[in-house]
Amino acid sequence: MIRTFAPPHPAKDVDHTIVYRRDDEFCAWPYTMGFWQTGSGELVANFMSLDADYSDAAKVSHDLLGERGGRASRMVTVRSLDRGQSWGDPEFDAYPRVSAAESGEHSDLSRWGPFNFLDGDVLVGNSSTDFGKPESRAFVRVSKDAGANWTPAAELPLDGLHSLSAINSATVRPDGRCLLFLTLVSEDGWNRRPLVYASTDDGTGFHFLSFITPKEDPYAAAEGSWKSTYRFGGHRWFYPRGTMLPSGRILCTLRCQRDPTGVMWSELYFSDDGGLTWEFLSRINDFGAPGSLVAMEDGRLVVVYGYRLKPYGIRAVVSEDDGASWGPEIIVRDDGGSWDLGYPNAFEVEPGKIGALYYFNSRHDPLQANGGVRHIARSIFVLE
Repeated sequence: MIRTFAPPHPAKDVDHTIVYRRDDEFCAWPYTMGFWQTGSGELVANFMSLDADYSDAAKVSHDLLGERGGRASRMVTVRSLDRGQSWGDPEFDAYPRVSAAESGEHSDLSRWGPFNFLDGDVLVGNSSTDFGKPESRAFVRVSKDAGANWTPAAELPLDGLHSLSAINSATVRPDGRCLLFLTLVSEDGWNRRPLVYASTDDGTGFHFLSFITPKEDPYAAAEGSWKSTYRFGGHRWFYPRGTMLPSGRILCTLRCQRDPTGVMWSELYFSDDGGLTWEFLSRINDFGAPGSLVAMEDGRLVVVYGYRLKPYGIRAVVSEDDGASWGPEIIVRDDGGSWDLGYPNAFEVEPGKIGALYYFNSRHDPLQANGGVRHIARSIFVLE
């Protein structure tokens, strides 16, 4: 199959709105903080908010903010009853953040199970301490009431692995087994390998099921000198997120990067045996990651992602052949103030209409620190 190309074009009938913004907060990363649809169709989204000083760009660097160990930060939850068109008042720390102090407190979830993951109000969250580092450990929480209350964090067993990093990425097979999409980080910290854990029959435990990618990148596409922190170095595969298609095929999007301030892209793997084995399917785009995939009612696939090269913004692509190939880029917006944006969670608002919740900074913002104030925004657009 030879891929054809056309210039990027603006999205149709786009509507933007700000969901949450404070001039003294850095709000970001909804893709990794948790996103769910409940049994009633309500959308539940998390993002992180950190106290921030925009008087100096150095004070809002990711390395500085990320190493504060949770100080002056909060998890924010917002909910939508109308498929993302509007969002309710924020809830603070309703979804407890995991901490290293919890390590070893709970080996499983047996005190709160069993869990029926086919129940739409049973939500699964999985996050980690020290994401992307050799010492990272992953935890899982479950809610039985659509995210109103959560179990304590249960640490996942390593099952002989060196480490586990997690980003709130789970999907449920038709047989009720829950799959967690995680990442192994090597001892030196520079090799990331996505993998899958699967739930036990009663849902109170999770164990290793399969690796998604080869042990090492055969093309060394992200290889470099590593004169950087783990956050800003090159990594071929991480941030796995699984999507179950009506056919039974499971798709997994992956983020790849040489430089997260711009040179990054999204790849797609698939499994036709319930997550036991995986194969490469396609590279989704030239640049832009992480990508949030939506399986639309009409059978098309849409991936929405942050675009961290000029002109900075949010873009999307569409596939009409289950992800084997992708159409020209759709420019959802290109008014970003810097590379520091993206991490969308995308969803179908109604047939043919896509919504996305993401973090953003505007070049028109009067407050500038390598871009405007980092806030949470929502866009809705129509697919032609």
